[in-house]
Order: sequence, then C-alpha cells, then structure tokens
Amino acid sequence: MPRIAEPLPSAPAKLRILETANELFYGDGIRTVGVDRLISSSSVTKATFYKHYGSKDRLIADYVGYRHRMEVDALSALAEAASDPKKMLRSLQDAIVAAIAAPGFRGCPFINAAAEFPDQAHPVRRAVERHREWYNGVIEQLLRDLGHPLSGDAADDLVLARDGAMTGGYAGDPIAATAALSRAFDRIVGEAGR
Repeated sequence: MPRIAEPLPSAPAKLRILETANELFYGDGIRTVGVDRLISSSSVTKATFYKHYGSKDRLIADYVGYRHRMEVDALSALAEAASDPKKMLRSLQDAIVAAIAAPGFRGCPFINAAAEFPDQAHPVRRAVERHREWYNGVIEQLLRDLGHPLSGDAADDLVLARDGAMTGGYAGDPIAATAALSRAFDRIVGEAGR
C-alpha cells in the first residue's frame, strides 16, 4: 500500500516507532529491518524502544495488528459511504485497484508477513490468519446481503482474486492484474442478480 503518513517527531514515541515500523516493514520487509534502523528512523533511544516494545517480535505483532486496524477503518469508511452491498463491493474493488496503482505498492502486507514467517504456529501467522478470516467474513456477508446464492464460495473467489491481483500487481503487470480483478468482481456481483 502507499505510504500512509510520516511519523511526526512530536507524536508519542510508541506511536512513532509503530508508524516507522509500518513504513519500513511494508517497504523493505519485516526480517530485513533491524532494531537499530527502527530506533534511528523513529528518532528514539534504544531504552525508549525497549521500554515500549521489549523486542522486535512484540513490535512485529503490533505492526500486524496495526495493519488490521487500518483495514477495519478503511472498510468501515467505505461502508459508511455506500448505500447498499453492491455499492460497497464496487467501492472495495475501486479501493483495491487504486492501491495497486499507487506509487510504493508492494503487495498485500498480510501475504508479505505470512511469507516471512513460514511456521503456521508463529504468532504473526496466527494474526494473519485471523485477519484473513475477518476479511473473508466481511466479503461473504456483503455477498449474502446482495443475495448471492453461494456467498461463501463467491467470497473465497473474490478474496483469491484480490490476493492474485495484489501479488500480480506488485510482481507483474498492475494493469492486467486489476483488469482480471475487475472481471472477477463483475462476474461474482452479476451472479447475485440472477
């Protein structure tokens, strides 16, 4: 996703560290960013970093939670602006397409995090799994509200199309990836009207 915001020097240290981690972990990868770089980029002392987070692992867990809250907030804002499930799904489609086209896009932060932590029992993987279950549930409910006859299967299809578009948009051709995503949305939303 695109850069969200620069950490403000006057922001509380814990928030500055988290916002810096959000930027660096997404842009460069979780495992490649060391504690010293986080400390330097956050303009905090080592003591302040460890006072708030204790370890990089705790910060990583908070980062995944932070990204989840960003998604919850973004979908909530879309829902408030949409008057029905169809408009909400179209708004979601537009938001995904815009994210893929944005400068600095590096794929889905949750897929990226899962790729860096292959152990499915690791807390990061469990947090990613919970996020994906939540996201899939939101899509399924929208499709159910729209009257889709197979809302669970259709939600799986849309989430997989989203995953593919985000991965293909970063690693390949963003125009082809978003076009394929749009076709999947059109097909699935169209099935609800039959």
